[in-house]
Amino acid sequence: MKCPWFRALVWSAALLVQGRVQADFFVSPSGDDANPGTRAQPFATPEAARDAVRRQRVRTDQARQPLTIWLRGGDYPRNQALELTAADSGTPAAPIVWRAAPGESPRWLGGRRLPELTAWTPITEAAVLQRLDPEARGPVRQLDLRALGLTNFGRLQSRGFSRPAVPAHSELFHQGRPMTLARWPNTGDFTHLAGFPEAAGKGDDHGGQIGELPGGFLYSGDRPRRWAPSTNIWVHGYWAWDWANSYEQVASLDLTTRLLKTAPPHGLYGFRKGQRFYFLNVMEELDQPGEWFLDSGRGMLYFWPPNPTASTGPAETILSTLDQPLLRLTDVSHVTVRGLILEATRATAVEIRGGTSNRIAGCVLRNLGNGGVTIEGGTGHGVSGCDVFDTGDGGVSLTGGNRQDLTPGGHFAENCHFQRQARWSKCYVPAVLIAGVGQRASHNLIHDHPHSAILFTGNDHLLEFNDIHHIALETGDVGAIYTGRDYSYRGNRIRYNYIHETGGVGMGSMGVYMDDCVSGTEIFGNIFYQVHWAMFIGGGRDHRVENNIFVECDPAVRMDGRGLDRTPVWRDMVNDYMRKQLAAVPPALYRERYPALKSLDKYYGPPAGPMVDGTGFTGIPPEGNAILRNICVGKWTELGWNARTEWVESRDNLVGTNPGFVDAEHRNFRLQPDSAAWKLGFQKIPVEQIGLQPDEWRAELPTTKATPAK
Repeated sequence: MKCPWFRALVWSAALLVQGRVQADFFVSPSGDDANPGTRAQPFATPEAARDAVRRQRVRTDQARQPLTIWLRGGDYPRNQALELTAADSGTPAAPIVWRAAPGESPRWLGGRRLPELTAWTPITEAAVLQRLDPEARGPVRQLDLRALGLTNFGRLQSRGFSRPAVPAHSELFHQGRPMTLARWPNTGDFTHLAGFPEAAGKGDDHGGQIGELPGGFLYSGDRPRRWAPSTNIWVHGYWAWDWANSYEQVASLDLTTRLLKTAPPHGLYGFRKGQRFYFLNVMEELDQPGEWFLDSGRGMLYFWPPNPTASTGPAETILSTLDQPLLRLTDVSHVTVRGLILEATRATAVEIRGGTSNRIAGCVLRNLGNGGVTIEGGTGHGVSGCDVFDTGDGGVSLTGGNRQDLTPGGHFAENCHFQRQARWSKCYVPAVLIAGVGQRASHNLIHDHPHSAILFTGNDHLLEFNDIHHIALETGDVGAIYTGRDYSYRGNRIRYNYIHETGGVGMGSMGVYMDDCVSGTEIFGNIFYQVHWAMFIGGGRDHRVENNIFVECDPAVRMDGRGLDRTPVWRDMVNDYMRKQLAAVPPALYRERYPALKSLDKYYGPPAGPMVDGTGFTGIPPEGNAILRNICVGKWTELGWNARTEWVESRDNLVGTNPGFVDAEHRNFRLQPDSAAWKLGFQKIPVEQIGLQPDEWRAELPTTKATPAK
């Protein structure tokens, strides 16, 4: 290792030889941080390049010049986040770009590449073999991680619905995909709660019975009798509702009574008979290809490799180790990171907080313990042309703007491909999470998600030209696009999206889900194909559903009036929680920007009077909704749960008539010139702009049968 003064001497000599301060720097896995960072003599680490940029930008003349840090191909093992601060910023005229060298693939790796599987050894220890299924004893291989210097694997922690995001424990990735921690039942299957102790039962707000968490629950069968005693067995389940999951550590397991108690912290809800769950982190259940188990105390890793022909990914095995982001930008401005592969951290790949106009572009973010990119605060940050695959939590999170003065944040996620988010947390960790004011999600392809694709809160967001399919694959009562429970969320537009072939258990799934009386959204020009409840207005007001196409949905539009329900859960929601939410924003500003909010005054009363009429609770009806100039092939509308037709303006919709699609069999839902819809005022939907588009960040598009005919 060269000392700092020697590096400075080499640096100064290089500048003298060049006769000027160089415009760009180069980094290579085969470089040396004592080098000057030229193409011929590159640095070895991003930190060396960052520090060189800082030194150079001190010069006034150089601060006005654009600068690029070129990263050569290969792996950059990371044991800490690359930290960029305000000192590492560019300017609008002189941005700083970190990017892959042309035709090369630099990978920032938050994990350790393990030896080839041929170097793993068979299991010979009798006590270990005894714990495995006879069929697993031959195929399962073991690796001593301590011998490789690996000792810090993190730990399993409670996570899921209502739980804060935490760095994941170490995970195993093989052939480019996450492997399955040994579990029972196996992947795709669940067992079911048999009930709960009678003394632990109580009524819920929906007329059912639910078991309290500290009392535990009952399971069926005797599978756990096969397992050695362990203090680190976990259960994952949808304990009370199909939209709320969590991971719980097993505190006690009574093999005689079949009573299982979990350790605190407990979740928000209890246990309901018949709900789904499974056991995980059980060595005895390492019984099929693709499963693994880590004995963290001994540092021994056990793995049954999958069929080598089952994947086209790289033939490598990686254990994630880093518990920090790979890249963290704090108060940084005008920096672009382009063309990198960011992989295998136990945390989120990129965190951006504060600053202005940073962009993550054309990158691959995969095999991550938490999310892809988190943006909080600042203005105008974006994620463009990225592939975000296999995350433990969500994909891209955009938070910015000010709801007190409705200043927009201007963040965006555009032209990104999201696949297989929420490997761990499952619920409410969407591909794109939006909060605050004035964010945008556009031209994204989102699929293979257990829950929601896009979730937003706040005001003046734009969700457009997204292709969303095969979501809600493991959950129910969920929307492909979702928001809820606030009368002040206004000015949001959902337009020109293609939502199709959604899943869902129990209640199923919705295409656009305006939940729990949220109001004032424009839903224009979208195509819904084979969606359960395509457009769902859950008690809200002032929604405008216009110029959409609904094909084979059940139904196209459903609306209820839950804000009128007198049971405590709904009465408290609108008379307490939503009243407080509305009072938390400036009334004059919001009524000027969103005039329809004034219609709530007759129920709450200015400034916020009691919502009673002398006889008790009256509630708030779903008034002001408009359903205009839509096309429906299949079931049209449903009104239920206190809704009335007089609260909806519905006109000029083409229902029960052949709309004249160009080729519906092949999903070409463009209209022929003689379609009757044109006479009703229907406007052309720019189908050719939906989904991923070729641009400077994304030269090639993935092939998918989900794309509508263009």
